[in-house]
Amino acid sequence: MRETRNILGWLGMAEELSILKDAQKHVEETYKTVSYFADAIKAFIKGELAARTAAIENVRESEHQADLLRSKMVNELSESLLMPPDREDLMHFVKSLDRIADWTNGAARILGYIEQRLPESVLKNISSSTDIIFNSISKLKESIGALTKNDLKKALLDCEDVDRLEHEADDQKKVLIESLIHARLEPVTFFLAYQLAEYLEGVTDKIEDAADLIKVLAIKSK
Repeated sequence: MRETRNILGWLGMAEELSILKDAQKHVEETYKTVSYFADAIKAFIKGELAARTAAIENVRESEHQADLLRSKMVNELSESLLMPPDREDLMHFVKSLDRIADWTNGAARILGYIEQRLPESVLKNISSSTDIIFNSISKLKESIGALTKNDLKKALLDCEDVDRLEHEADDQKKVLIESLIHARLEPVTFFLAYQLAEYLEGVTDKIEDAADLIKVLAIKSK
């Protein structure tokens, strides 16, 4: 049986361990961004507008912290001694993490504009879409943790779960939009709710993109 190489052996040196550790921190911050967004959704459903506003502000601040981590990682990569193809893989991975936080922040901004109380059927489907996002980012977080521990099998299995959840998000988006069509909302509210549906599905797309790049890193380390 061929021995599996250590992920850090592929990366080559201690500074690349620092990059992976920062990637883990970035995922943890992005996880917080999604958690705050879930709080905003729960507050919106309950009609707690002050709590929604506070949670949306937390999303914004968390996204900013994630952006600072991205800048740090990009600087580290630009100064590293990695071969260009390997550096490029990690650079794409870093940017994919940042897009998750960006899209979550975008979804939170849209949520903040919705003033009309939405029908229960729509709220239920928004809640389901948010649950899928939260489960997906949780699996991505676990995958990064497994990768830094050289548990490549678990990292890849977690990525498969992210793929499955992305397909669930596609189906859930269709159900959500159908509920919007039958809700007879005011035009502005319909537009905002439709955009929210697009962003909710878009967040899971970005999480899947990051998971695909974890697969690349894991496979290269074999």
